[in-house]
Amino acid sequence: MSQTTYLRVAIPVPLPKAFDYLPDQRFTAAAYPVGARVLVPFGRTQKLGVVLEHVQSADVSSDKLKHVEPPIDSEALLDQTHLAFLRWAASYYHHPVGEVVTAALPLRLRKANAPLPLAEQRYFLAAESVGIVEQLGRAHKQRELVEWIAAHGDHGVEQTTLKQHAGSALIKKLVDAQHLLLKESAPIKSEYVPQRSPHQLNEEQQAAVDAVAQQLNQYAAFLLQGVTGSGKTEVYLRLAEQVLAHNKNVMILVPEIALTPQLQQRFAERLGEGVLLMHSGMKDTEREIAWQRLRLGLARVVLGTRSLMLNPMAELGLIVVDEEHDPSFKQQEGFRYSARDLAVVRASRAKCPVVLGSATPSLESLRNVEQGRYQRLLLNQRAGSSKPPSMHLVDLRDQPVQNGLALPVIDEIQATLNKGEQVMVFLNRRGFAPVLACYSCGWTSDCPRCDARQTVHQAAHRLWCHHCGSQQALPQKCPSCGEHDLHPLGQGTEQLDQSLQARFNDIPLVRVDRDAAAKRGALEKLLDSVHQADAALLVGTQMLAKGHHFPKVTLVVVLDADSGLFSADYRATERMAQLLMQVAGRAGRGELPGRVLIQTRYPDHLLLQTLVNHGYEAFAQAALQERLEADYPPISHHVLLRAEANKMDPTMQFLNKVTQWGKAHTDQSVSFWGPVPAPMTRRIGRYRGHLLIQSSSREALHGFLSQLEMYLAESKLARSVRWSLDVDPADHF
Repeated sequence: MSQTTYLRVAIPVPLPKAFDYLPDQRFTAAAYPVGARVLVPFGRTQKLGVVLEHVQSADVSSDKLKHVEPPIDSEALLDQTHLAFLRWAASYYHHPVGEVVTAALPLRLRKANAPLPLAEQRYFLAAESVGIVEQLGRAHKQRELVEWIAAHGDHGVEQTTLKQHAGSALIKKLVDAQHLLLKESAPIKSEYVPQRSPHQLNEEQQAAVDAVAQQLNQYAAFLLQGVTGSGKTEVYLRLAEQVLAHNKNVMILVPEIALTPQLQQRFAERLGEGVLLMHSGMKDTEREIAWQRLRLGLARVVLGTRSLMLNPMAELGLIVVDEEHDPSFKQQEGFRYSARDLAVVRASRAKCPVVLGSATPSLESLRNVEQGRYQRLLLNQRAGSSKPPSMHLVDLRDQPVQNGLALPVIDEIQATLNKGEQVMVFLNRRGFAPVLACYSCGWTSDCPRCDARQTVHQAAHRLWCHHCGSQQALPQKCPSCGEHDLHPLGQGTEQLDQSLQARFNDIPLVRVDRDAAAKRGALEKLLDSVHQADAALLVGTQMLAKGHHFPKVTLVVVLDADSGLFSADYRATERMAQLLMQVAGRAGRGELPGRVLIQTRYPDHLLLQTLVNHGYEAFAQAALQERLEADYPPISHHVLLRAEANKMDPTMQFLNKVTQWGKAHTDQSVSFWGPVPAPMTRRIGRYRGHLLIQSSSREALHGFLSQLEMYLAESKLARSVRWSLDVDPADHF
């Protein structure tokens, strides 16, 4: 009698296990490949899951098992190697495996939809390129484009790739002359067409490339620490060229959607049409097509934000995490993974190098360098002839200030603009003002759902909470006393924009923040206008600080630098130091020297003095010593148990119960801090509390968390609140 084979299925439900099922009675288990989707009965509903494995023994008796529906997929959508990686991630972050595996699928495929067809629109030459070139005569640009297309072989060039390489008018001329044909084609593997680099590597860049290249076929982790403007991207490109030449593929993570189109253009110019984008700003259908190309190994290079790390990709030869210190690599809702940390694990499993790049590395990465886990590669000099900017503190005490700017700073801005150069004014607060207040009765624009204020957005005529998204019309009179005595307090980028436009009305001004760049393609247009202008003012938030190259900017002014100096979060000074150095790095990237003016009311603060006089490295070493003395990460390991409910009592009761249970079920290697209300106790109408769990032993901590998961899955009290485990939390808010 043949033994029954069961299907172990990952289902997106908040339970820490997979579930066993029987195949449909008309099929054998072989009809359900591991990694394929399947519809299963679950309670009174049906859910779509993914087959994790075929097993010979089930967790429960076979007479209690249910049958799945007929197969959806004839082949696996996730191969076993990638499934093993996802299962490891679920285990490490103690998150339900079904939710983790489902997160690796495009939105349409999380239902029983068939995958989209992969037909492509490609341009083909109508005849031999030599004959076409002879006919074109002196039309040099058309001839160059024909030769470029011919270099891609008989497969033609994908439509969007050609439009990125050449203008629409040039393509139209060749189409009208019937030299170029647009046809639908079956998907093909992208070709790597090497292009000569216009840049000469300096000694440090060459040493970094050589160090990584020596270990291209094995796992190795590198921290590429380079000052802003040192040419880290050129190092990535040279390494990608070598990996592609060995017929392997490249994955590059960036922290912001805003950076991906610029990097894609630069990579596509050098590496050919195989450069793919993956980020949340794309349409669902675009992302699914890109996802399929990755899964099938048709794409050679992919750039994307943190969710890219969950996507399958064949034949990985290199992973790059640019701006590795950036907190946006940590998912803050649902499956709370760190894309940076998963990149290291994935590279280890793929037996390929991983390069973490930053001018201001995280303390975690610097600690890994100290312990020999990562090899540090230093780029201490800027590429080309540009020099690091000089940094100066502007003491605001007893200093006349107009619209948030000290008078000497205004004079510096004017002098810089008069020379035909550009100025960046940085304020990390969008909107017009952070609060609206009534001078008659003291009313303020409190959010009705959060322990926060609603921000004034004057252009939209709205009050807007940046935490929960709640909005209301800007009131004409005080909602409390009825007086017409309402005034915005504080300053945001919208207000700064208005005041600078009024003072420098003959100078182009470009504001870059989430509001100004909300529409698709808006950011690219804003940045283009900066590059095309001579003298210009840039105003913006941290969107301006990451990865952008503004060669004409010679002066950077930082407003409200003090906001990050005093915080309950022990990471606040690290984040502030990184942000200040990243912003400062936008100055003097061209041939002209740069200056950075940091306005502060605390010019003697140790953080500011250290950064200005000794640089980020000195700050980081001092901060690591402080963490060592306090036994804080990265010296020890933290997990944050977060809970929330409609009232505070259930939240704290739950956390207190977990604390009591935890202390009874672990030894002194695991300690508990709290529980306490969250720093922002009420958010989106729910009351939040935290329990911090700490250990110097990662093994002991995760052993305890495995027990805790099972306890919470069976606890009735846990069902009265929403709770989540945040392993290696990026913040405590």
